[in-house]
Amino acid sequence: MAKKAFVTGGSRGIGRGVAQVLAEEGYDVAITYHTAEKEAAEAVKEIESKHRRAFMYQADMERDGVAEAVTERAISDLGGIDLLVCNAGRTIHHSILKVTEEQINSHFNLIYRSYIMCSKAAANYMVDNNIKGSIIFMTSTRGIRAYPEDMLYGGYKAALQRSSQSMALELAKYGIRVNAIAPGMTAIRGGFTPEELSAGNFPPKIPLGRMGSPREVGYLIAFLASEKAAYITGNVSRIDGGLILPGMPER
Repeated sequence: MAKKAFVTGGSRGIGRGVAQVLAEEGYDVAITYHTAEKEAAEAVKEIESKHRRAFMYQADMERDGVAEAVTERAISDLGGIDLLVCNAGRTIHHSILKVTEEQINSHFNLIYRSYIMCSKAAANYMVDNNIKGSIIFMTSTRGIRAYPEDMLYGGYKAALQRSSQSMALELAKYGIRVNAIAPGMTAIRGGFTPEELSAGNFPPKIPLGRMGSPREVGYLIAFLASEKAAYITGNVSRIDGGLILPGMPER
């Protein structure tokens, strides 16, 4: 029987690469999208081309009640859940001198509250049905390393990392593992060649000399959700080509 995965924000970028890899690994996959309906439909076709079932849902994760409702719908359509990947979000810079209350609440709802409420729905199903599943949060190296104008995005990502560890402790007795992945600079699409991943102004600043690809994040998620990683929980895995390793430049 195929395993079942729900990936929020799975229509493009990292989420789409994750969905592709999970389908290749034998998962039926449900995804959400906000506005990218065409890309979501393409992602569904990619999943189905791997002879796996696929579902897509339009969901505004900033709105009250949406995260838990769409998770419950995905569980119903999939016929269960083995893996939840919370990935929905967008990178935005906010200055403390200009930030508004609306921006604070909007970003909190999208990249923190929705992850917790999706997890609540998935974890309750796993506990009730004795499923030793996995929950994985997509965070960021910006939740580890501080940058200017990043107190909201980076701050909420740091909070997710800390929350995932508390969740890991609470859910361990049920055999449910909770981990976080912190990507660095990652290409928007998954099919870039090595030459394309190393092009541009930013890659020379990365120790490995290139951006990551969405599929590489997908490979890490597939590993963390597998029996090969059965002893890993409460972990934050950086996947950034060494981006945040350097400290103060010596010269």
